[in-house]
Amino acid sequence: MVHRPIYLDCHATTPVDPRVLEAMLPLFTEQFGNPASLTHAYGWEAEAAVTRSRQTIAEALNASPEEIVFTSGATEANNLAIKGIAEACFSRGRHIITVQTEHSAVLDPCQYLASLGFEITYLPVQPDGLVNLDALDKAFRDDTVLVSVMAANNEIGVLQPLAEIGARCRDRQVFFHSDAAQAIGKIPLDVQGMQLDLVSLTAHKVYGPKGIGALYVRRRPRVPLAAQLHGGGHERGLRSGTLYPPQIVGFAKAVELGLAELEAERDRLIALRQHLWQGLQPLPGLHLNGHATQRLPNNLNVSFERVDGQALLLGLRGTVALSSGAACSTASTAPSHVLKSLGRTDALAYASLRFGLGRFTTAAEIDQVVAGVTTTVQALRQAAE
Repeated sequence: MVHRPIYLDCHATTPVDPRVLEAMLPLFTEQFGNPASLTHAYGWEAEAAVTRSRQTIAEALNASPEEIVFTSGATEANNLAIKGIAEACFSRGRHIITVQTEHSAVLDPCQYLASLGFEITYLPVQPDGLVNLDALDKAFRDDTVLVSVMAANNEIGVLQPLAEIGARCRDRQVFFHSDAAQAIGKIPLDVQGMQLDLVSLTAHKVYGPKGIGALYVRRRPRVPLAAQLHGGGHERGLRSGTLYPPQIVGFAKAVELGLAELEAERDRLIALRQHLWQGLQPLPGLHLNGHATQRLPNNLNVSFERVDGQALLLGLRGTVALSSGAACSTASTAPSHVLKSLGRTDALAYASLRFGLGRFTTAAEIDQVVAGVTTTVQALRQAAE
């Protein structure tokens, strides 16, 4: 049997939980109807499965089922939220606030809108990756229509203070969006308590299938949103296209499992993460990226002094599957914009590892990874002397 490296890239994607797959299978071969076909039993079965799933996902956010709009993933949800607000509020204002460390699925739509005449304020972050709330207060303008701040960063795992940001947005009657792709099923999310108006979600970061996500769209007070896909009027006219019941059911099951096991899994992953961090401590020249505790339980991002980043990843390829940053940017030769925003040099940004622990990660695997990283870093430093 071919040796496969230990998988610690759970921010890029996660395996489908067997319990999720089991819930999905009947929707492929038995309850395979189109949920929009409401004249026969096949359509009714599929529609009922979608309705139950919508309820499950809504409950996870403390929302109403009617506020969940299914999409192909968080990227589409982010585009629908940001462009949808911009178009719907065009006459009200053309200023958007976001953060320098956002995912490209937020930064790129903002850049696109800037090409159309919108003004975008990119808030800097503090050295620990957290937004400075005073800087946010100063960034608001009379023509600000949207603030978009990621719930949990996909590289450094930092958890932003959503409730405090939401209160500021609500006081100023500015819509508040959060990309929660990395957060759903891992930390508590409450759209009421956090005063969120729009939330982007995806299934494949929480042991669900790829290709399915959702956008929460607040109804009271109503959030005006311009559709980005037209043709059929599905999802209350906000996102046309035939729904995919197997994916939707899998998404809901993944969220249900994540919430049911949230506290126990959080404690287990924090213990494993600390074990990993402590195991790396004997190596000099380590830098922890992001807040020490206000981060995802399964995230550890570390920079190594006096190490070539490409050589480090190549040296670890047979031991552990991980990355230095976002999966969607691995083809880029530029250093991570997230780590640069923390003040890291190019050399440190390149020589960084993002450890994404998961539901199936074991303590024995962490020990193997510590040994592999230690050996590789020491060998690279010796070769460079």
